[in-house]
Amino acid sequence: MRKLRALIGVPIILMVWAGVSQSQKWTALKHQPSFPVGAIALLTDGTVLLHEEQDGSPQNWYKLTPDNTGSYINGTITKIASLPSGYGPFYFASVVLPDGRYIIEGGEYNDGIPDRTTKGAIYDPADNTWISVTPPAGWNYIGDSPSAVLPDGTYLQSDCCDWGPNAALFNAKTFTWTATGSGKFDLYAEEGITLLPGGNLLDVDTYAFVYDATGMNSEIYDTRAGTWSSAGSTVVQLWDSAAKCGGQSRATYELGPAVLRPDGTVFQTGANSCGGANTAIYDTSTRTWRAGPTFPGAFDIADGPGALETNGKVLVMASPGIGEVGSVFFEWDGTNLTKISGPPNAPGDASFYGHFLELPSGQLLFTDLSSDLEVFTPKGKYRNAWRPKVTNVSATLIRGTTYKLKGKQLNGLSQGAAYGDDFQDATNYPLVRITNKATGHISYCKTHNHSTMGVATRDAIVSTKFDVQTGVETGESTLEVIANGIPSTGVAVTVR
Repeated sequence: MRKLRALIGVPIILMVWAGVSQSQKWTALKHQPSFPVGAIALLTDGTVLLHEEQDGSPQNWYKLTPDNTGSYINGTITKIASLPSGYGPFYFASVVLPDGRYIIEGGEYNDGIPDRTTKGAIYDPADNTWISVTPPAGWNYIGDSPSAVLPDGTYLQSDCCDWGPNAALFNAKTFTWTATGSGKFDLYAEEGITLLPGGNLLDVDTYAFVYDATGMNSEIYDTRAGTWSSAGSTVVQLWDSAAKCGGQSRATYELGPAVLRPDGTVFQTGANSCGGANTAIYDTSTRTWRAGPTFPGAFDIADGPGALETNGKVLVMASPGIGEVGSVFFEWDGTNLTKISGPPNAPGDASFYGHFLELPSGQLLFTDLSSDLEVFTPKGKYRNAWRPKVTNVSATLIRGTTYKLKGKQLNGLSQGAAYGDDFQDATNYPLVRITNKATGHISYCKTHNHSTMGVATRDAIVSTKFDVQTGVETGESTLEVIANGIPSTGVAVTVR
């Protein structure tokens, strides 16, 4: 495994293993990169950032731009600005900020050295530049630490490895930090953070520095108070304590991804050195946990991707043992955990190689530290109740002008994709897509200044601003808002 560790009443649920579902489709990019890709991020103008990782040059970043039909499979890749000198991370915290910029923090490795760096940087796509970010005072590590954007747009960053435990809120205008997160039970090491309806954060503890072989605690971060408190037992153990095959000396403390579904449940996957890993489901309405299915054989997710498909299912990537190659992909639909076909590299991949990203096309982009980028097209469709809804937007759009759009559920029902401490690429922000009626050509308008970054805002009226670029084709068009690959009903507009 690539890590150098310094840290260490159930309902009927079905496992469908025999027989692989063949209805889904994996498609390779037509124009593949010449470098290995790991971390990926969707900017608010519809382009995708690609990070050169593993055996590549970790200061290098690239951009995938869809073609004029909106196809990412037929898109083109171009190089963008490189990171500041001395900062070339692998396995780092990352989010798209409400103003459209992209921030990365820390790194388990920096320029190939496992030093859990505290360096960070912000990318501004408007002028294609990276600016260094000074870490919070007194922090020795950020490393591979979880992060999240709170509903009010504030960025929360944790510290993987210093006892405190440490977390801080970042002001993206002043580049200053404010401490938060009192009451945390354990370190943030190996943990992931899930944004819930209502705005709080869910976290499953991995018991770093407070080893308990059978520990099953979870926690809730109150975004208004800035404090952690218990969210109860997960019912089954999810983090890898190696309780039945060596105990603390063998424990990896690993955990799998957690994904919020449209029904308000969080599907949390686990890791296990001793056999198949457990899963659990958190109900955000009742605030209770129940056991999910156990992965078959020795399959688990000790770091790895999960993503919400537009049909409401959760796609996850599992390994046949901690960090072992031979990955298998599963879908969770709320009742069944079903094995499905994987991309071409799956037999040679471990789960931690993988990354998913929600695309505005309703597809998932997949990378695995190689130069083979695949797009997954799920079967089925979203429900109408899950769609964003535009309630107010100008009927005439002048190129080179910024507009405000109002609507409901503009940020979607979930953060979309998840991984854990090594990588985050939430897409719970609105994109604006304009399709010219005469040509069928698609343009994305950069969105920014969203009134909320909360998920599942339902009937609340929220807003975003969007820029109509000078390159958008003029004439009668259709405008849609997209969140996590699900579009609103189109609105007729005229671009001038």
